[in-house]
Order: sequence, then structure tokens, then C-alpha cells
Amino acid sequence: MNNAIVLTNGLLKVLDAKTAHGLIRGTERFTIKGVIDCAETAGQDAGTLLDGKHRDIPVFENFNTAAALKDIQYLVIGVATVGGKLPGDMLTIIIEAINAGISIVNGLHEYLNEKPAIVALAKEKGVQLIDVRKPKTREQLSFWTGDIYNVTAPIIAVIGMDCAMGKRTTARMLRQACEASGMKAQMIYTGQTGWLQGGKYGFIFDSTLNDFVSGELENAIVTCWKEEKPDFIFLEGQSSLRNPSGPCGIELLISGNAKNVILLFSPKRKYFDHDEKWGRIPSVESEIEIIEKLGSKVIAVGIHTEDCTTEEAFAFQKQYEQKLNIPILLPIQEGVDKIIPTLKTLVNN
Repeated sequence: MNNAIVLTNGLLKVLDAKTAHGLIRGTERFTIKGVIDCAETAGQDAGTLLDGKHRDIPVFENFNTAAALKDIQYLVIGVATVGGKLPGDMLTIIIEAINAGISIVNGLHEYLNEKPAIVALAKEKGVQLIDVRKPKTREQLSFWTGDIYNVTAPIIAVIGMDCAMGKRTTARMLRQACEASGMKAQMIYTGQTGWLQGGKYGFIFDSTLNDFVSGELENAIVTCWKEEKPDFIFLEGQSSLRNPSGPCGIELLISGNAKNVILLFSPKRKYFDHDEKWGRIPSVESEIEIIEKLGSKVIAVGIHTEDCTTEEAFAFQKQYEQKLNIPILLPIQEGVDKIIPTLKTLVNN
């Protein structure tokens, strides 16, 4: 794998840095050697800052201090901002990295390849500008065909009740837990971070023309099924069914034929994207009702424990186990092994 440093530039501790958070937790595409953030976090371990787990990934204040790292091939922009805009103060660091002969991997909607001065500098220094979210051409896109109905492995959608609830992280953990239990599993990524973490099958949902979202999803699932013959296929969800800024998820249930769902929610988050103007997040029970009316079954609920103490997290778990009578997962605190017996029954059926 190629060595990389991740750029967050002061955002490491907030939700905008969820791309960085995913890469810190693990990636098969890069070896993460460090994070460039700010003076407040410099000198600490990125994993410890993220979730208390030391991962030997140092945090640096700026590019100059990070330059002490040797043999770095890539700088990965580690933020996912609202609207996909590049924070203006990051461009200086990007230029510093290019001048040092480091290629840039950008997962934002603002493409580096559309900035003539940056393109010219990259060409001069012999480095790559990789815009992960740049849309495919029409010729590269797939339209929905119905081939999804030939897939016999259980397809499980991992969806949430809002953005940034750990959908990708949980899907990745589910794949790993299945493999540790001797079962084959694959994850279909639907965002740039899934690709950055080494995902083999998937597409970038929010960069795909609407007419082809269903087809790209189907194509990724069917290709995965034909090539890997997994016991399970997990679909990474995006946004949520009722987030007004970008409702999403029905495609996974209908076009992706996901008849089973693992639903994530945050018990202390009141409003979509923490913004009162966007509306209050509905109850878990009402979301389950919608999902099941669409023909899918919620087989587990996962709790995203932002703003919760450890004691509160386990109290919420107990409360919802009693209310819903299905497995309630605490992915960060406990992992996802609790769902394995349920998954095994799906295979046996």
C-alpha cells in the first residue's frame, strides 16, 4: 500500500472530518502515516483523539512539521464539508504538498483538476490529482436491468436516521465480523470514503446522475455477487430516508433489493444535521414502520453514541432492546458480533 498523510486542518475533532475518521480506523488502500490538523491536537495520536484507541498515527500542526515523515506518496483531503466545498485555507497546504512531490487525493465536489494553476503545478512536479468524486461519463454508467433478482445472497442495507451516524463504519465492521466468524462478506461502498478505505465494489452516490443511481447500485451488487459469491452483501447507506437536505435510502431497499436492514440512530441528536431549521428527527419506531412497509425487515438497530457517556450508551442499549426486541448494537463500544447469530439464520434460510 502507498503511504499517505491525511489533511484535516483543524477539523479533526468534528463531524466534517468523517473521511479522516474512517481512514484512521482502517483502510486497505493506503498506509496512514499521519494527520495534519492544528496546534491544539498536534503531538497526539489520531486514534486516541478519535475513539480512545491508540493507532500510532501522529497528528501534526502543519505541513512543515509533517514533512519529517519519509516516503509519503499521497496527501488525502480528510474532510467532507456541506456542499463538498474545499475549505479555502487548505489550498495552501495542498500547494506545499505538490511542491514536495506528493500526489493529492480529493474526495470533495470541488475538483482540483478544474483549477488550472494547480493542474499546471502538478504537471510540473510530476504528481497526480485524483478527484474521487468526479462523475463518470454517460458511457461508463449502468441503467437498472432487473439482474439484481438473480442475486441469492442476503443483501443487507446499513442505513441511518441522519447523516454522519456511522453507517460506513458499521458496514465495514459487519464485513470484518463475518469474516472473523468464517463467513464471506462484501461491502458495497456508496461514498468517497468507502473507496478511500479500499472498497472494491461500489459507486459514488452523490456524484451519479439520478437516472443511473439505481443501475450503478445494481451493477455494483451483481458484479460483486458474480465475482466473489459472498454469504452476505452489506450496502453502505447515505444520508437518511427523511433528511430534507438529501433524502436517501429507498434506492437500497427497492433497486438494491435489500430485504434486511440494520438501522443506525443517535439518541441524543434532536435535529437533522443538528440544525433546528431542518426539522426534528422522527422516532426509531416510525422509521422501522416505514422500512417494513417498503417490504424490508429491520434485523438490528445500532446506536451512534455521540454526546453519550459510556453509562448512558449502555442504558440506551438496554432501553431499546426492551422496546424493540431485536439486537441493539454499540459498534464503537462493543463491536457488532451480537448480530452474527441473526445473520447465520439468514444464510440457513
